[in-house]
Amino acid sequence: MNTQNSCKKDILSDNSLVDVLYSFQKYLIAQNMSHNTVLSYLCGVKIFFSHHSELTPDNLMLYKAELMEHYQPQTVNSRIRSLNAFLRFQHTDDTMHLRCLRLQQKTYLDYVISQGDYEYLIRRLWEDENYTFYFIVRFITTTGVRVSELVSLETEDVFNGHRDICSKGNKVRRIFFPSALRQKTLGWLNKEGRHRGPLFLSHLGTRMTISGVRSQLKVFASRYQLDPHVVYPHSFRHRFAKNFIENGGDIAFLSNLLGHDSIETTRIYLRRSSTEQARILDRVVDW
Repeated sequence: MNTQNSCKKDILSDNSLVDVLYSFQKYLIAQNMSHNTVLSYLCGVKIFFSHHSELTPDNLMLYKAELMEHYQPQTVNSRIRSLNAFLRFQHTDDTMHLRCLRLQQKTYLDYVISQGDYEYLIRRLWEDENYTFYFIVRFITTTGVRVSELVSLETEDVFNGHRDICSKGNKVRRIFFPSALRQKTLGWLNKEGRHRGPLFLSHLGTRMTISGVRSQLKVFASRYQLDPHVVYPHSFRHRFAKNFIENGGDIAFLSNLLGHDSIETTRIYLRRSSTEQARILDRVVDW
């Protein structure tokens, strides 16, 4: 095997992997990668080197085969993107880079909570005085924020009526809080005597975490007998986008509100769910 194709022949022996990953991390940050993407790429590279000590074309293809055997295509592609970024960082020949799997694009959008289930959920949360999660669900569904953005909100943001969020590529977008939600939230905060600090607190009085939001939503799904597949943070973000489109909102404006890099990403919300498609077909086809 020639020198070019063998890349850095044995990165574990030639350099400390910790040092290499630290340099890789700085490279990713310099490429304006988001914090979550940096962590994902570092994890992907660590996993590769836990299976193979050498970066060679044969090992790369073997690793891809191993991924395809054990993981869903989306996970395989995520790991491949991590390695390709590392290979670019190592200045390898293009022949060393792996091709992602070609995914068949769905013509429908699934795992979106229905409007009826959403309204039922927030009603039950309010009646049971689970105010923190009532407002968590309301904020995601009326603003379209990501859960990582949600947990970063401060009480001062509610008083201001908006929050400026730094998205991918250091782009800043403004998240607006609808006036009705803002007034109701201010009433809740005033009742609790909170005027500064994190908006959403855990039962320990500390800032709510992403995992805390996700796990507790599953508890409420079980308690209220809702489908757990649609009671998760991104489902409410989907609901926001679907409602926005169905109420005549502009897709370019929606793309900006959601912080998407491309309007093509936002076009998925123009699709109907598979359940909606089946219902329309049953209504239309009578032959």
